[in-house]
Amino acid sequence: MAKSKSVLSEFKDFIIKGDVMDLAIAVVIGTAFGLVVMALVKDLLTPLVAALFGKPNFSNFHFSINHSRFLYGDFVNSVISFLSVAAAVFFVVVKPVNALKERRRQAPEPESESRPCPECLSEIPKAATRCSFCTIAVAPVG
Repeated sequence: MAKSKSVLSEFKDFIIKGDVMDLAIAVVIGTAFGLVVMALVKDLLTPLVAALFGKPNFSNFHFSINHSRFLYGDFVNSVISFLSVAAAVFFVVVKPVNALKERRRQAPEPESESRPCPECLSEIPKAATRCSFCTIAVAPVG
């Protein structure tokens, strides 16, 4: 009869797995980054928008139907806040990371020191005059 693991042992194995730890770290860093971006929007971008266009406040906008008030102004404020955060993330994180990835991708690959044999297609040195696999004579490449 196979020995079964205790529930605590299984839970410990689950917690120690790399995926769970990576996810926990990502959530913590994501939360901290979210706070940084929110501070950027609140403390830098919003005052800049207010300086350029005046301080818009849509929270009092509403309409009524059958004595029910629909406060769509809060929704407009939330959409503007979301778009501000999305723009900040795009320009502060996404664009620089994409630029770094593109720069890394464009790095030239080192030229190969070998070439395929025309007879057996094995890889042989460029300076070789004979294939070491099929022994055919080949011309050296410059």
